[in-house]
Amino acid sequence: MATTEDASVTRLVVAFLRSLTGLSQTEFGKAARVAQTEISRYELGKETPPEAKLRRMAKASGVSWALVPHLRRFFAAVLATAEQAEARPDSATFRVLEHTLLAVSPYLVEESISEAKPQEEEAREAEEVWAALEPFPMEYRRRLIELFPRASRNWVLAVTLCKASVRAASRGVQEALELAALALWIAGQVPGEHRRCRVQGFCWGHVGNARRVATDFDGADEAFARAWSLWAAGADFDSELLPEWRLLSLEASLRRAQHRFPQALNLLDRAMAASRGNGEAAGRILVKKSNVFEHMGDSESALAVLREAAPWVEATEDVGLLFALRFNTADNLCHLKRWEEAAGLLPAVRELAVQQGGEMNRLRVVWLEARTAAGLGRAEEARAGLEHVRQHFTDLDLPYEAALSSLELAVLWLEEGRTAEVRGLAIGMAWIFKAKGIQREALAALQLFREAALHEAATLELTRRVIAEIEAAKRAAPSERGQGKG
Repeated sequence: MATTEDASVTRLVVAFLRSLTGLSQTEFGKAARVAQTEISRYELGKETPPEAKLRRMAKASGVSWALVPHLRRFFAAVLATAEQAEARPDSATFRVLEHTLLAVSPYLVEESISEAKPQEEEAREAEEVWAALEPFPMEYRRRLIELFPRASRNWVLAVTLCKASVRAASRGVQEALELAALALWIAGQVPGEHRRCRVQGFCWGHVGNARRVATDFDGADEAFARAWSLWAAGADFDSELLPEWRLLSLEASLRRAQHRFPQALNLLDRAMAASRGNGEAAGRILVKKSNVFEHMGDSESALAVLREAAPWVEATEDVGLLFALRFNTADNLCHLKRWEEAAGLLPAVRELAVQQGGEMNRLRVVWLEARTAAGLGRAEEARAGLEHVRQHFTDLDLPYEAALSSLELAVLWLEEGRTAEVRGLAIGMAWIFKAKGIQREALAALQLFREAALHEAATLELTRRVIAEIEAAKRAAPSERGQGKG
């Protein structure tokens, strides 16, 4: 009698064979000369089919019998991984895993990809594989990709993972790093020297971007050096799925984070030329260019670039890009104290934030609304908004944001002569001095304010000066991943 492990593996083999035919259990049973009730028991794992019946099912599905042992090994390996992660057959995790196994298993049928496939076919396969794997933790994703040859050598899947790494960077550094590393591993399996080098170069650029987000600037520099070397070595392979402008734009983000602003602007100008009239690319590049000017403290230039970007961005109808454009425009208008213009943009910014989702997007919009209300003299509305974001930034351990929103709230209290409330804000700032990543200059400025506030001696002039110093320190901080900043 078959063991439970054998039945667990074979049930997936049978389900896979039937899925290839698209037939019902009854229809498949007739084609394989096996009763429907037996097919049902096999797929439920209650019985293991005799070899003769399994051979007939393989033949009915058009699968070579020589491939069946390989299918068994594949399913057994993944189920063993699930067992190690304590995902039992009756758990929700196992059921979703089973669904994913059946989704990706067709790529086991054709093991060899020695001949180049049409890009459209590789793109379709990459989309299907990533859609099946995305819901799972990284250890599942990598193990599944390693186990079936076609996916592990699909260069478009490597590109897909690079894009996923960029999206993941706004959620967490580790996932961005792991996705870029997995893309690079796949790139190393790609057949054809020129194609492999080109894809590896593209992936190394995304490894560099993930390292930049992790503030590993030395590692990012090394990654981009490798990227450009491999990119040049693969120059004979060209594809619109491997745009050079994207590599230039990613390196520009690193130079911005390193405060090498002239280099960042030069790279973005080169990226714009390399985009060859691609509207979405032009919009993204220009929004990023405006961020460089904003980090330089030049809001006028940032606004000019955003005006240039607007036609390109609006034509894309990309919600994330539209949010970045509108939010950054309103933010720079606030820096220039052009409150009425900023207020006119806020309804659209708020609507896009809802569509875009994300807690930080929502909080930054509330903060922007509060700043605008303060500039327009609506003190009560501004206080409510600033108190809301101050508390949330504190809960999220975001020291710069918590410090700035507290100081902006202090300005409103000081304008009304309410020094006791300002003292309470100063007491609540104590944790910021122990926070990681906040620069000495910012801490020194904040300490001046705090000491004065604790003695109820803080002034508007001092508070506004400290705000300016902390904003400058925040711009000089090594990494900034707010989604509203593009």
